[in-house]
Amino acid sequence: MKNYSIRDSIRAQRYILWAGIVILLIKFAAWYITGSNAILSDALESIINVMAAVMALYSLHYASRPPDANHPYGHGKVEYVTSGIEGGLILSAGALIIGKSIYNLVNPLQLESIELGTYISGAAGMVNYLLAFYLMRVAKRTKSIVLKAESAHLRSDAYSSLGMIIGLVLLILTGWLWLDNVI
Repeated sequence: MKNYSIRDSIRAQRYILWAGIVILLIKFAAWYITGSNAILSDALESIINVMAAVMALYSLHYASRPPDANHPYGHGKVEYVTSGIEGGLILSAGALIIGKSIYNLVNPLQLESIELGTYISGAAGMVNYLLAFYLMRVAKRTKSIVLKAESAHLRSDAYSSLGMIIGLVLLILTGWLWLDNVI
């Protein structure tokens, strides 16, 4: 049986961080192309993904420190704290997204190239799902709580992207532009 170390967790989290940055840029490009509030909300959630990935990477590095006088049992508990902070970041992003949606219901925007933006966002969401699957495998091998939380976050982001895509397809089929803000 292979012995997995904290280095495996850190390496996996680095991949997730770099992928998150690329996905963030792709989602903002999709928003720039379309002007869609739904796609913007998905892009804003990607900011939270990157922030959470940075915190997770930091906590893995911190948790790998050897025990010291102040932490005789090690620094591993930081993973629990980071997982809780990640949940708070998700709630904050949700509040911002709801506020922006209400604003745009009152002050609607013109949408452009919504089909292209839907494809781009769908591809980014699929990549998030694949990353979540990869990260969960590493989390199980390394028994990392922070990787497990990060995987759950990426998986929930992929599911919300799927819901957004379904809503945008409905918007495309019906022409009901107000759906962009409801999504």
